[in-house]
Amino acid sequence: MPQTPHFEKHFTASKTVRDIVIGMADGLTVPFALAAGLSGAVNSTNIILTAGLAEIAAGSIAMGLGGYLAAKSDAEHYVSERIREETEVIEKEEIEAQEVTEVFQSYGLTAEESKPIVDALRKRPQAWVDFMMRFELGLEEPDPKRALISAATIAGAYIAGGFIPLGPYFFVSTASTGLVVSSVLTLIALTIFGYIKGHFTGAPPVRSAVQTVLIGGVAAAAAFLIARAIS
Repeated sequence: MPQTPHFEKHFTASKTVRDIVIGMADGLTVPFALAAGLSGAVNSTNIILTAGLAEIAAGSIAMGLGGYLAAKSDAEHYVSERIREETEVIEKEEIEAQEVTEVFQSYGLTAEESKPIVDALRKRPQAWVDFMMRFELGLEEPDPKRALISAATIAGAYIAGGFIPLGPYFFVSTASTGLVVSSVLTLIALTIFGYIKGHFTGAPPVRSAVQTVLIGGVAAAAAFLIARAIS
């Protein structure tokens, strides 16, 4: 009897989505908070634009550099752990074999059921190391290009997010008007971004949207009130 082919669809771009979330979230909230705070202290769109553009430039570089260093650290950690595992499967073969057995036992297999698999892995050192990296240490081999991709993604998302709250100040004459338009656009953007983020990360989209709006709103309100109080 013919069977219908089974296709599984899994979301595999979690790291890219994470980088976009990191960059976009900060890009929307930090420049928005800065512009709102300055709007409470000065009535000059030129000052707000100058400060906002400087913040977007500095923020995107800092965030991108942070993403690059984090990805490089992950890659270096993976390499060091793999070297250690390669040494241990040679010098501490029995101990490593017992650790494989314990991994299978954590999934409900008995020592007797695990033995043929353990014996097979002992004949394949590289596969054995791959197994230990994945199931003992929970480490996946990183993409060698990941650091640069992560840096570019975070920085790009930060810039894209930053121009949303700052954009209205290019087209209005007063800071107060810019703040109103910026607030509306940013809250809409935060809502959409939070909803999409929830959809891709598996969180309830509506709850994710509400949380994102609240965080951005609180940050901007705090900056505005502090600037107004000081001025």
